[in-house]
Amino acid sequence: MIKITFPDQKVREYPEGTSAMEVAKSISEGLARNVLSAKVNGEVWDASRPIKTDATIELLTWDSTEGKSTFWHSSAHLLAEALESIYPGIQFGIGPPIENGFYYDVDLGERSISSDDFKMIEDKVMELAKKGSVYQRKDVSKKDAIAYFEEKGDKYKLDLLKDLADGTITFYTQGNFTDLCRGPHIPDTSTIKAIKLMNIAGAYWRGDEKSKQLTRIYGITFPKQKELTDYLTLLEEAKKRDHRKLGKELELFTFSEKVGMGLPLWLPKGAQLREKLENFLKKAQLKAGYLPVVTPHIGHKDLYVTSGHYEKYGADSFQPIRTPAEGEEFFLKPMNCPHHCEIYKSKPHSYKELPIRYAEFGTVYRYEQSGELHGLTRVRGFTQDDAHLFCRPDQVKDEFIKVIDLVLYVFRRLIFKILQHKFHCVTLKINRNTLVLMRTGKKQKVPSLKRQRKKGSKQLLLQEKLLFTDPS
Repeated sequence: MIKITFPDQKVREYPEGTSAMEVAKSISEGLARNVLSAKVNGEVWDASRPIKTDATIELLTWDSTEGKSTFWHSSAHLLAEALESIYPGIQFGIGPPIENGFYYDVDLGERSISSDDFKMIEDKVMELAKKGSVYQRKDVSKKDAIAYFEEKGDKYKLDLLKDLADGTITFYTQGNFTDLCRGPHIPDTSTIKAIKLMNIAGAYWRGDEKSKQLTRIYGITFPKQKELTDYLTLLEEAKKRDHRKLGKELELFTFSEKVGMGLPLWLPKGAQLREKLENFLKKAQLKAGYLPVVTPHIGHKDLYVTSGHYEKYGADSFQPIRTPAEGEEFFLKPMNCPHHCEIYKSKPHSYKELPIRYAEFGTVYRYEQSGELHGLTRVRGFTQDDAHLFCRPDQVKDEFIKVIDLVLYVFRRLIFKILQHKFHCVTLKINRNTLVLMRTGKKQKVPSLKRQRKKGSKQLLLQEKLLFTDPS
């Protein structure tokens, strides 16, 4: 027998090899019908996977983030099965779940897909979903995995296999489709009741511009048709408030191919709005004890070598600016952190001076591939309302709380209308010199943004997701 511990800390005994689905059935058939996957000892598993040791378990349904992720991951596999039946010989890259839905990168050879094909593909997906095909997990040796995809002629899966160690490889099969995948997946396809293919885009294999550009197909699925209908209605409403649309209509900003993609140009009205917002924030920062600083738009290569940023990001950043002096190289500033550290170390400081808070509206530049650029939300040059705090370990907790206070003050003053919000209850603890955030409860819906204080500790309700309308 094994001991299964539930989220409420209750413990039950089950035979060794019992699955999460069997655990759910032992509680109620209704619960079992809604279980999509399970978190076993902190890792998300298939609900059908046998549990062979004592474990903590959380049954995941559509109402949980992990449950949705599993649902959409399985939907990506179902989309792939539909595509393979319509386009024989198609090759597959990766097909992960994303925040809302999923995508699959595919190589159609000489063929192409357009939005005109979406209805045909969606119909095929739903036809396959109704079959209720079970998602079956199978451990496979690296040799057998390579042999399978060599025979199938799928070079992208073979490329992925190069990075996988023998003994860690699993296949998942549903219906007539088998994929290289670590899972997890929902029990079967019958729970997928509605699908909408959203759009298509180009995506370089493994994000390498030198590799072939694949076709990325985005989609979303739901366990009820009504939920899809509601989601599409919400999207239509959001389009009316799209910042790109408003930016053009209100003459706030524009882009120029000659200036460069991802480099916004602020028009007079936008510049005035931006200046007004910056002045408001600067006033709030000064009141909160922040000291204004200004740093240059470039920095010597040695600065980023010292900070470690060059080693991690150098190859994917804008390339160095070389001066007439031999060996002298500068980079467009990708972040403000090292510059602020240099300001701090420009003179000795006593512990009695701490905390010291530096703030800057610092413009930074980061290279983004052209296909990833999106309005003002994904650009190559942007200005951060950035700050760095230098404090003693015993001051960390209070400084963290003050940062949250400042954020909430800005929200209130700008009169953000919160349409939807969920929070995690988080406890701040200091472990030697390290700030540790510990989850202390399930997601909670709360009526307003507020800080909860409990006797003997300080607890914060930290925002998980916010959907805002425009300030009124």
